[in-house]
Amino acid sequence: MPDDIDIANFDLMALPTDYVPEAHRYFAALRRGSPIHPNNDGSFILTRYDDLVTAYRDPSVWSSDKKAAFGPKFGNSPLFEHHTTSLVFVDPPDHTRIRKLFQSAFTRKALAALEPRIHALVDEYLDELADRGEMDFVADFSFKLPVEIVCDMLGVPASDRLLIRDWALLILGALEPVLTDKQFQDGCDAVNNFKAYLRDRVKERKANPGGGRDGEILSALVEAEEEGAKLTEIELLHQCIFLLNAGHETSTNMLSHGVHEMLRHPGEIQKLLADPTLIDTMVEEVLRFQAPIQINNRRAQHDTELSGTAIPAGSIVHLMIGAANLDPEQFPYPERFDIARRPNRHLSFGLGIHICAGNALARMEANIAFAKLFQRFPNLKLEAPAKLSNRIRFREVTELHIAV
Repeated sequence: MPDDIDIANFDLMALPTDYVPEAHRYFAALRRGSPIHPNNDGSFILTRYDDLVTAYRDPSVWSSDKKAAFGPKFGNSPLFEHHTTSLVFVDPPDHTRIRKLFQSAFTRKALAALEPRIHALVDEYLDELADRGEMDFVADFSFKLPVEIVCDMLGVPASDRLLIRDWALLILGALEPVLTDKQFQDGCDAVNNFKAYLRDRVKERKANPGGGRDGEILSALVEAEEEGAKLTEIELLHQCIFLLNAGHETSTNMLSHGVHEMLRHPGEIQKLLADPTLIDTMVEEVLRFQAPIQINNRRAQHDTELSGTAIPAGSIVHLMIGAANLDPEQFPYPERFDIARRPNRHLSFGLGIHICAGNALARMEANIAFAKLFQRFPNLKLEAPAKLSNRIRFREVTELHIAV
């Protein structure tokens, strides 16, 4: 029970040391005692499902544009340029225009072209697990699979993929509420290096327009940039960075948490083996129970109110996805991990116009990975509890040691 948690002084910018491992308890305490919680900086922390849905569904009131919020944090820097140009942090009409360009990457035809590659990669990793008898699931599986797929989509050669991962972590790490000087500088350097790298890839694709493989989106983005009115060069570069970052970070965490939760709940493995059709609801329950992205943000464009609480114009609200996904008003017995849960309208991919464009790809990766893993290794064992990073925007597993 959350009774021993002091929420009166809870501040997202100065979190208690046990926040990450005890996040579910803090969510429950806030939802019950201060569901629209005033932060010391004038922002508000939202933990109720219905309040998040309200903010997601009305972009005319709740803006995703981050120029005002990121100006004081990033100044006139490469990080500011990236995080205010990325699809997820812009409002219509730019959001509408840019998002349309991404749809070609996630059509049924495009996903069908990627599916054999996902099967092949998963089989390869599982062969390695069989040969060695153990693995760090994060390093040897959950990181590698989505990175390989999203790099395929942008035509990034295999030799460069660890480099891409390092840049992505530095750029996304800059989104944490509190940032050191080193994190800021490393993030700026990563944006600059990423842009220089992508300019070379774009130059290659323009010189060889037919060289892309099935399911690759880079060619479509290059064509849009050449038409001018649809995509500028800066937009092109930052959407590619966004796709690479977002396309692997959330999927890596989803896969890691999924295996960890299933091994912590062996009865659910038996349930899945007895009824393989539960794979779809299993994936949704993993997403609900351990949301890969824990926090989104919106800015009130004018004076408004939320569940009777006045929100002044310009205020930032922190949408605590992990908390909303555990709201008992929406999910009966929310702390129960149940792979047969229906309905399961979690918010892990967002809602409304900013719903994650790659959600179908992430679900396909998870479906194939979990089904193959537990069918082939029904007696998989957890060597040690998962290690979590101290990041709070992303629910990141850094190590997960398993054995057959």
